[in-house]
Amino acid sequence: MDMMIKLKAVGFLVIGVAAWVSSADVMGPPKLDPNEWWGPEELKSSCANDSSIRPVRVRFYPEMIRDLKSRIRRHFQRNSRTNFPPVKDAKFNYGFSTTQLDSWMKYWLEDYDFEQREEFFNQYQHYKTMIQGLDIHFLWIKPQVPEGVKVIPLMLLHGWPGSFREFYKAIPLLTQQSEGRDYALELIIPSLPGFGYSDAPVRSGMGNAHIGVVLKNLMSRLGHEKFYLQGGDWGSLISSTIATMYQDDVLGYISNMMFVLNTCTEVSTLAGAAATAAGPPDRLNPMTIIIEESGYTLLQSTKPDTVGIALADSPIGLFAWIAEKFSTWTRIAHRELEDGGLGFRFTKDEILDNVMVYWTSNCITPSMRLDAENFSYKYRALGIDGYSSKVPAWGIKAKHEIFAQPPNTLKYPNMVGYSELEDGGHFLAFELAELFTKTVLNAIDNIIVYHRKNKTEL
Repeated sequence: MDMMIKLKAVGFLVIGVAAWVSSADVMGPPKLDPNEWWGPEELKSSCANDSSIRPVRVRFYPEMIRDLKSRIRRHFQRNSRTNFPPVKDAKFNYGFSTTQLDSWMKYWLEDYDFEQREEFFNQYQHYKTMIQGLDIHFLWIKPQVPEGVKVIPLMLLHGWPGSFREFYKAIPLLTQQSEGRDYALELIIPSLPGFGYSDAPVRSGMGNAHIGVVLKNLMSRLGHEKFYLQGGDWGSLISSTIATMYQDDVLGYISNMMFVLNTCTEVSTLAGAAATAAGPPDRLNPMTIIIEESGYTLLQSTKPDTVGIALADSPIGLFAWIAEKFSTWTRIAHRELEDGGLGFRFTKDEILDNVMVYWTSNCITPSMRLDAENFSYKYRALGIDGYSSKVPAWGIKAKHEIFAQPPNTLKYPNMVGYSELEDGGHFLAFELAELFTKTVLNAIDNIIVYHRKNKTEL
C-alpha cells in the first residue's frame, strides 16, 4: 500500500511538471547565437567568412593501414593483454566476449580490403564546409528525376556509436522517385561535430542545441531554408532541438528513437524505475534493460577523455566498445549468444566500416564528450526539451529499440502518426534499409497531407 501511495504521488508530480512545461512555452525556446565560434580563435579572422563548399574523399592512407595492422598483430602475440580468460558461459552478458576477438581481428588484419572499402565509401560525393569555426563533413546526394518532379530536402542524422555509414543502403532507395509519389528526396547526411570527419569543438559547451544551430546553418548554406529532418539516437534529439528552435523552417520531424530529455520525462522514468524495483525481478523488463545497458553513458558523461585515451590507442578496444553496442542494441537477446549475434544483420565489412570512421578520424573521444555536454548543468539549464514544437512529427518504434519513449504529445502536439514496426532495432537504417525507407516515405507522405489540409507553408 505504501508503494502505491508513493507511485501516485510521483504521478501527481508528473502532471505538475507537465503543466510547468506547458507554461514555459509562453516565453518560447532560447535563441542561440547563430555565429558562435567553436573553432580555434586564431582561425576566426581568416575563416569566419569562408562559405566555400569543397568536395573531399575518404582516404585510407598506407601509413595509417600499416600502423593499424601493427597494433592488431599484437593481439596475436602470446603475451597479449587481450588474451585474458573469459568467464564461463558469460557470452555477451559481460560485454564483448574475448572468445570472439580472434576471428574479428584476423578478418580485419587479413581480409578487410582497405582499397575496396575506400572506394565503397566514395561511391557518394563527400563535402566539407566551414560552419562557425568547424569544418563540417557531409554527404550531399541529389536525385536524378524528370523535370516537374518536386525535390524535397531531407537531413539524415546519425548518433553514437554510429556514423553516416549507417545510411548507405538506404540512400538509393530514398533518392529514387517511388511509384505514386510526385516527389523525390535530396539527402544531406552530415557527420555530427566531433564525429567522423567533422571537426570537434575546441572548447566545452557544445550540446545538442548548439549542434542544431550548426546544422541549420549548413542547410542554409546549401540553399535549403525549409527542410525535413530524420534521426535516431543523438540524431533524433538534435533533430528535435532544430525543430524546436526553428519551427517555421522545419517541414517535418521524423524519429526512430522518440526521446525527450526534460524534467517531466525524467520524473516518469524515475517512477518506472520505482515500479520496477517494487516488482519481482525480470531481466526483460524495459526499465531493467535500460539500466543494464546504460553504464557506458555514466562513463562518457563524466570522464569521456579518460575512456578516450584507452580507445584511441587501441583499435581492438575501440572495436569492442563499438561492436558490443551493435550486438545488444540490435536485439537485447543477443547477449545470450556466443557470437553476440553480430552476423544477424551486419556483415564484418559493415561493422568494420563504421569502426574505421572512428579510427581514421580519431574521433572517439570528442564523440563521447557529447554525453558530458548534454548532461552538464549548464546545458540542462537551457531546457530545450521543455518547450513544445508545432512542427508536424512522426515517430517510428522499431520492435527491438530499447531506448524509445512513447510518443510525447506535450513536446509535439502535432504528432501526425506513429509507426510500430514488427522488426528492427536501434540502427534501423543500417539493419533494414527497405523497411526504414518505406516507413520514412510514408511519414513524409502523411506530413505533406497534413500541410495541405492545414494550408501551411510547403
